Amino acid sequence: MNTKIAFFGTKPYDRESFDRANEAFGFDIHYYKGHLTPESAILAQGAAAVCIFVNDTADEAVIRALKAQQVPLIALRCAGFNNVDLKAAAREGIEVVRVPAYSPYAVAEHAVALMLSLNRKIHRAYWRTRDGNFALHGLMGFDMHGKTAGIIGTGKIAKILIRILRGFGMEVVAYDLYPDRKFAEEVGMRYVTLEELYAVSDIISLHCPLTDETRYMIDSAAIERMKPGVMLINTGRGQLIHTQALIDGLKEKRVGAAGLDVYEEEGDYFYEDKSDKIIDDDTLARLLSFNNVIVTSHQGFFTREALANIAETTLSNIQEFVKGMPLSNAVRGDK
Repeated sequence: MNTKIAFFGTKPYDRESFDRANEAFGFDIHYYKGHLTPESAILAQGAAAVCIFVNDTADEAVIRALKAQQVPLIALRCAGFNNVDLKAAAREGIEVVRVPAYSPYAVAEHAVALMLSLNRKIHRAYWRTRDGNFALHGLMGFDMHGKTAGIIGTGKIAKILIRILRGFGMEVVAYDLYPDRKFAEEVGMRYVTLEELYAVSDIISLHCPLTDETRYMIDSAAIERMKPGVMLINTGRGQLIHTQALIDGLKEKRVGAAGLDVYEEEGDYFYEDKSDKIIDDDTLARLLSFNNVIVTSHQGFFTREALANIAETTLSNIQEFVKGMPLSNAVRGDK
């Protein structure tokens, strides 16, 4: 089988990490800067796989275009797969594989970085001191020790985060449809209802998947039930939070701070340099105007270790397919 792989949405760091990993595989990798679209799918003609990231969309039109180019595999170099029409892929006989985990430490540590930066106003102090302003007014934070963190979803990333926060001496409560009681006992946290989590948490961090049930779970009604001045952290999926509801909560001082590594309409901005353009997304522009909001560009995964793991797993997934082996990391939709 042809071992050509067409990479879309490629950045220099992708090429570096995949070229290094590919030394052990020997695939013929073709890198393209542009996103995968029905028009650009022709670049993948005859390829054994296309490889895409979170901001490429493999909808029904793209799937049909890939089928026309006889591409049998979509390899996601990420964990999420909500950007792929799995039912369309199944109908066209195209397999889809992903990287279910790369470095849970990377994302957990980024969530902590957001918490600490917002709490101690590091982002504001950085700009002040560069301008010769060493005043402390407006920079007061709080001791993390003794405060309560509410964690929604307790998968691999969340469990690492919980251990870190327990190391700070924080109380931790969590909500999960499938609670891990053994882990809770081991680390000294407790599972509670969402209502209680909202009511008692000083910081809430989101680590659940995006589903029909969790989409916009943080809306105006949820914010109303939260502790006044709560800090919200989202390193999961942008659509877990209703952005306008968050803005309203910030304006009304119900939300004290927000750290967002994801944004529900991030596709047109994240991973691109827009510094010479006006941001015409009014909602994103409004978020960026708050001095108690930090937005990072979906970089929680972005460590050397994570990139190496992503490259190794992605190429292993493709190798399994090429050799006709069972696919360890397949995701499938009903036909």
